[in-house]
Amino acid sequence: MLPSTPSTTSLKPHYPILDGLRGTAAILVVTYHLFEAYYPIPANHPMHHGYLAVDFFYLLSGFVVGYAYDDRWGRMSIGEFFKTRLIRLHPLVILGVLIGAIGFWFDPYTNGRAHTSFLKLIGVTLIGFTLLPSPDVRGWGETHPLDGPCWSLLQEYIANVLYALFGRKMTKAILWVIVTLSAIALIITSVWHGDVATGWGYDTFWIAVVRMMYPFFAGLLLFRLGKLIRLPMAYTVCSLILVLLFFLPTFKYNGFYEAACIIVAFPIVVAVGAGGTIRGRWAAKLCNFSGAISYPIYILHYPFIYIYTAWVAVKKPVPAQIIPVAVGLFLFFILLAWLALKYYDQPLRAWLKARTAPGRAPK
Repeated sequence: MLPSTPSTTSLKPHYPILDGLRGTAAILVVTYHLFEAYYPIPANHPMHHGYLAVDFFYLLSGFVVGYAYDDRWGRMSIGEFFKTRLIRLHPLVILGVLIGAIGFWFDPYTNGRAHTSFLKLIGVTLIGFTLLPSPDVRGWGETHPLDGPCWSLLQEYIANVLYALFGRKMTKAILWVIVTLSAIALIITSVWHGDVATGWGYDTFWIAVVRMMYPFFAGLLLFRLGKLIRLPMAYTVCSLILVLLFFLPTFKYNGFYEAACIIVAFPIVVAVGAGGTIRGRWAAKLCNFSGAISYPIYILHYPFIYIYTAWVAVKKPVPAQIIPVAVGLFLFFILLAWLALKYYDQPLRAWLKARTAPGRAPK
């Protein structure tokens, strides 16, 4: 799931470094998936903990949702909140699922047409448009087989529902209780499983909820506490910390390590990012661009990863053949994210906002 800084009409201070860090995490998770085709076993993967980007996204999401909406409930209904979040997130969900359906049908390596009827694919696609779990047509046990990252977006939606119904009214004391209990559940789950690299399948759906609960509400609590950390070169420092945390090798106490990353390290990174300032025009442009493409690159890249992974599995190319393809895909993902943002997501969201604006006269 990928959070995004929600739009707001009030003149609030912006957190450009958080935008940049969202982009850093999105780039890292895309890199993780490109490596994963050749290193399917996490212990052998060069970026051993790249999937922790999802947990970092949840913590960012809790922070920015609190920042954008906590002071708006006197003039905003729950329905208006849901409408705003749907307009912000759902257009790219639909595009990602549609690309996934086309890729599944025409994938020359898995040949989805040989074992799935076109009618069934249409049904799975329509269910995928709703973001609800759909039948597994791929055989991986995924809850969202046409666009894998949608599993984390479903948790983002659940988090937003919990925030609107309960979280917006929670005192700091109650939030501390929720965060503490969620942290305990996260530690137990991570140690039991050995990592948190799961939650995307039907058999581990409950772990997806565990992965969402602590970071989202910890991010919300962090915003309400207002305890920010001011460091020079915050964007660079925080990005390097994320790279280091994701690339460290697995070891005997891996479950404790990943829980510690989520419970301790990620809140510190967000506190530093929110407390830092951007110096220099190019740094500001980089944070703005990487933040802008972070959600589209996250939600749109994986349908192509399916085909890329199948190519590696079927053709068994050597590294000299894989590297140029992986680099080409990486650059393509950035271009695709930018094009989707500029020519699909932003225009469609603007149209939807205009169509659903309060006081608009019906035609």
